[in-house]
Amino acid sequence: MNVTAIIPARSGSKGIPDKNIKLLSGIPLMAYSIKTAKESFNIDRVIVSTDSELYAQIARRYGAETPFLRPGSLAQDLSTDYGFIKHALDWFKQSEDFVPDYLVHLRPTTPLRKVEYVEEAISIFKDNPMATSLRSIQKIDFNTYKACEIENGYLKTVYTHLSNMDGSNLPRQMYPDTYWANGYVDVLRVSYILKEQKIHGDRVMGYITPPVVDIDSLEDFKYLEFQQLANDL
Repeated sequence: MNVTAIIPARSGSKGIPDKNIKLLSGIPLMAYSIKTAKESFNIDRVIVSTDSELYAQIARRYGAETPFLRPGSLAQDLSTDYGFIKHALDWFKQSEDFVPDYLVHLRPTTPLRKVEYVEEAISIFKDNPMATSLRSIQKIDFNTYKACEIENGYLKTVYTHLSNMDGSNLPRQMYPDTYWANGYVDVLRVSYILKEQKIHGDRVMGYITPPVVDIDSLEDFKYLEFQQLANDL
C-alpha cells in the first residue's frame, strides 16, 4: 500500500504574491508541509505540484520530489483541487506506470502541523475501507445553525431555510456542534478518485484536530510567527 503526500504550491497568488514560498520565520511556507510529510513514517513519497520551476527548485531543496510541472491552466484562482490531483495521477500512470493507493493532501497554507496527527489520520482512514476520504476538521466557535442569509430583503436561516427567526434564538447548547474543514490533513482513496472523478465523495470521515490558522493575509503570517516565538519561550 503506497501512501503519497501531495502538496499543491501554485505561483499565482494575488492576495499575497508568491505566498507559498514567502518566508515564515525564515523558512518558505511550503517547506513546513514538506517537513511534516518527510517526518511521517506512514508516507512513502512527498510530491509538490507546482507550475513554477523556481518553486520546484525550492521544494527539492527541502526534500520533496517535483517530477512534473503543473500546467498553468490548472494553477489559476478558480482551479479546483480535483484538477491538480487528477493531473498528478495521470502523470504517475503515464510516466511511471505507478498509481498510489492513498494521497495525503497537505496544503501549504496550514503550515504548523504535528506529525502525529497526520500519522493518526492516515492510520484511521486505512482501517475504514468503506470511507471515500478523510478530512480534518475543527469545531466552529459560533454555531452555524444560528447563521442567516437575506432573501428578498428578509432573513432566513441557512440550515433550515425558514424565515421564522424565533427558532434561531434557542440557546446554542440545544444545537449540535458544527465544524469546518481546516486543511490540516486530507487523506484520499485513489481508487475512488479514478472511478468517480471526485476527490472526497459521500462517505467522508471527519478527523478533529486542534484549531489552526489558515494563512490568507500578511496578518496571518505575523500571528503565526508570534505563535512560534511564544511556543519557543
